[in-house]
Amino acid sequence: MGQKVLVIGSGAREHAIAHALQRGGSVEEVTVAPGNPGMELDGIRTTHIAQSNHAALIDFMKDNGYDWAFVGPEVPLIEGIVDDFAAAGLKAFGPNRAAAQIEGSKDFAKQLMERHGIPTAAYATFDALEPAVAYVREHGAPIVVKADGLAAGKGVTVAMDVETAVDALDDIFVDHRFGNAGAKVVIEDFLEGQEFSLMSFVNGTEFWPMPISQDHKRAYDGDEGPNTGGMGAYSPVPQIPQSVVDEAIETIVRPTVQAMADEGTPFTGILYAGLIATADGPKVIEFNARFGDPETEVVLPKLTSDLATGISAILDGETPEFTWDDDRVTLGVVLAADGYPTNVVKGAKIPAIDVDEDSHVYYAGVAKDEAGELVASSGRVLFVETSAPTIKDAQDKVYAIIDALPTEGMFYRHDIGFKALK
Repeated sequence: MGQKVLVIGSGAREHAIAHALQRGGSVEEVTVAPGNPGMELDGIRTTHIAQSNHAALIDFMKDNGYDWAFVGPEVPLIEGIVDDFAAAGLKAFGPNRAAAQIEGSKDFAKQLMERHGIPTAAYATFDALEPAVAYVREHGAPIVVKADGLAAGKGVTVAMDVETAVDALDDIFVDHRFGNAGAKVVIEDFLEGQEFSLMSFVNGTEFWPMPISQDHKRAYDGDEGPNTGGMGAYSPVPQIPQSVVDEAIETIVRPTVQAMADEGTPFTGILYAGLIATADGPKVIEFNARFGDPETEVVLPKLTSDLATGISAILDGETPEFTWDDDRVTLGVVLAADGYPTNVVKGAKIPAIDVDEDSHVYYAGVAKDEAGELVASSGRVLFVETSAPTIKDAQDKVYAIIDALPTEGMFYRHDIGFKALK
């Protein structure tokens, strides 16, 4: 009998996780709660239980004999879903509430890094508008303003001038645009360099790094427009040398995992390090307590070992094995609904998409209309991923697929991976 696994979440990241679990071979059944109807095209089961309804998820696991759960998004982790599952005698892969603070509070993460000498931008934390504005005016720009708590990847403003930074502080403190997430604000020095994402499987004291990837946060071509949750990604990132990755593992990931364990908040799950390669070496921009989205959709297709076997080993206190395809490039592009990320226009019809065996479509913000057809139901609609020998080949292939689609009511960037070709 194979394992039965529940994936919690509803987006393209959870689709990619469920798909990777399915193709591993050791999983007999995977269900995503709540999932989305696009996943069903891959034969993935979904169940209409909200990710916030911990009690119903626990009942589902028990009633259906599920072995463990994989928690995709940050909100249930920060709300203590792993603690609730443990109290019910169930296994869930992800950090508990205490460890998830590394994402849930930017101030917590910054203080941890400061205590342990982990390289990151100099910063100050404020809980009121006036001193924050005074700091920005004294410090000058460029400068980075971050809401302390969760803002779905949209609570960060990279201000190239002082007025933009002051406007961002007004958004947070006066307009309460991010609610409780903006009760505190972290203001950081601006760092120059290329960003990359380094994700690792962690078991509390040890970790297993994945291939690095690069996300494209801005809405439009050439890194123009507002910050989004991510418009596309690719892996590997050839312009980031292996020596920089090795340095990041030794100076950032290893001491962070150790620090969390030493301080009594050991981290188990996926530790996402959002890094920047500066002239002074790699530094931390942010930590996340889960898989990145859309990075997951280009990293997991490179996994050549069985995902469920590896995670089961971690949950059982054994040593996992993860192996990766290092020869090919994976690259993917988000189709987003018009108006994303601010005023999303829903209802665009989703075309049928034919792809070869080296490509995949991961669905995110889709629902079924009255006729049972898929339509766009939130900002990021779907993600088309492919693998090829080079970045250029992967770009040509993925854009050949997307450019041929009827995409009325949706938009996408035409330059994912462009920084690798400069």
